[in-house]
Amino acid sequence: MQFCDDCGSMMKKEDGVMVCAGCGATAEQEVETEAFISTEEQTDDELIESSEEANFEGKPTAKDVVCDACAHEEAWYTIKQTASADEPPTRFFKCKNCGKKWREYS
Repeated sequence: MQFCDDCGSMMKKEDGVMVCAGCGATAEQEVETEAFISTEEQTDDELIESSEEANFEGKPTAKDVVCDACAHEEAWYTIKQTASADEPPTRFFKCKNCGKKWREYS
């Protein structure tokens, strides 16, 4: 992807020359890449548990919550970004005593 030096807009290729979509300026095409290159591999630690059967055991523990079902004061939790990036994340809990699951919005 190439951006215009004059206005910063994205440029597109037309007849072998890069043309700015914003101001119409032209430039030579920078180094052309044939394919995308990935330098990092995703590991299982980066995956977000999203199913109802998700295993919370082994996740961090919250001691500042109270289960509505059994009044136990300790639960496993995980955090997920369920809305747009400018919204706070959602914390999902699973009671360590009875297994009830619930969520809290920040």
